[in-house]
Amino acid sequence: MKNVSKYIVRILYSYFLFLMANNCVFAKNGETFLTGIVLVLVFAWINIKPAFYTGKLKSRKLKSCQNGCELLVLFLISVCSGVLFQIAGILGKITLFHKMNRWQDWVLDILLLITVESILFWNGMIRIYVNSAQLGMKWRIIGAACGWIPIVNLIVLHKLLRIVTAEVKTENEKLVLNEVRSAEKICATKYPILMVHGVFFRDFRYFNYWGRIPKELEKNGAVIYYGGHQSAASVEESGKELAERIQEIVKETGCEKVNIIAHSKGGLDCRYALSKLGVGKMTASLTTINTPHRGCEFADYLLSKIPEGQKQAVAGAYNAALKKLGDFKPDFLAAVGDLTAEACRRFNQNIKDVSGVFYQSVGSGMRVARGGRFPLNLTNRFVKFFDGENDGLVGNDSFPWGEKYEYLAIAGNRGISHGDMIDLNRENLPEFDVREFYVQLVKDLKERGF
Repeated sequence: MKNVSKYIVRILYSYFLFLMANNCVFAKNGETFLTGIVLVLVFAWINIKPAFYTGKLKSRKLKSCQNGCELLVLFLISVCSGVLFQIAGILGKITLFHKMNRWQDWVLDILLLITVESILFWNGMIRIYVNSAQLGMKWRIIGAACGWIPIVNLIVLHKLLRIVTAEVKTENEKLVLNEVRSAEKICATKYPILMVHGVFFRDFRYFNYWGRIPKELEKNGAVIYYGGHQSAASVEESGKELAERIQEIVKETGCEKVNIIAHSKGGLDCRYALSKLGVGKMTASLTTINTPHRGCEFADYLLSKIPEGQKQAVAGAYNAALKKLGDFKPDFLAAVGDLTAEACRRFNQNIKDVSGVFYQSVGSGMRVARGGRFPLNLTNRFVKFFDGENDGLVGNDSFPWGEKYEYLAIAGNRGISHGDMIDLNRENLPEFDVREFYVQLVKDLKERGF
């Protein structure tokens, strides 16, 4: 019934737009002039509220996106019908309402058509550009660049509509789901969640390393903390910072223990802290996400082949940049060196799991290089040569650790990259809902008594 109503509304709106765009208001008799005034009012209403069925959408932004999509659909329908009608009118020298033998009448008619469609188009585009999160910079630029290229602009517009329509559906379903289960607090674990970032990133206030994941967990009852450690340091130094952070959280909250979710190198940092720095007794569980537990062979290759002078130059540039981002003692080469396969072999011999801590791991892989955003779309093939199938940085064989291991295999050719696993690009993947994956992961921790 909802879809039927939607199409009926579109047909009625398109009919009014059809009338608006085809010279009714230029007729000379008063009756048709009054009809034109009514049509202008209807046109204004269409631009204010193009869809009658947005009431079930749970946020204002989603409603605005939906209305923008409707305006653009109406634009496509009406501009095509309007152009065809104008062509037919010019060929037949007649319109639906009255004869127009003067060329001035045709000019006014076409100007009206352009004005009506321009208002409709820009109203819709502004709404989706302002309110959509999934268009991203890429499609915004493509949309702007191709807007004046005939035919191509219609193809791009169709793509924009698909992206935003899917976003409205996905985001609204998540809002409804969280509303339905809000009372259950399925992520309200016994101990708080400590989220630990990987190498070359920091925990920033305005750009969360974990994307939309923490908010989704908090909506479902989780209490979240962050590691706050440097972005580039050796495993030992990072481990020391994380041990201090765990002690700080336990002391301030009285929570006794924490559940750790660590991504990439953060998993190694946490294993060191738990095993060597006495915070294993303050940890209920450690979940590592795409962590190179057995290192990366390609890192060994790079460090062995690049001349020392070049290595120091690259390290110096990175360290200078990382200092500006907040690291007090960045060490690029130490961080990369601890990710080599050789370093991880030594690490695994010396760092033992702590009894009483639940260790588990998660991994994922890209199926094609284009399945990852830059630079993972470039590194995927390179890593594959040394480490086999990988997520753009880490080989699949390096992921497993602990009592439980889950490899995320999804339908389709894209796969799940190293960045996808932390929602780095805030991108909705049709085959993989990263936010819901973490909700279910934390729910499982809760059910285990952690």
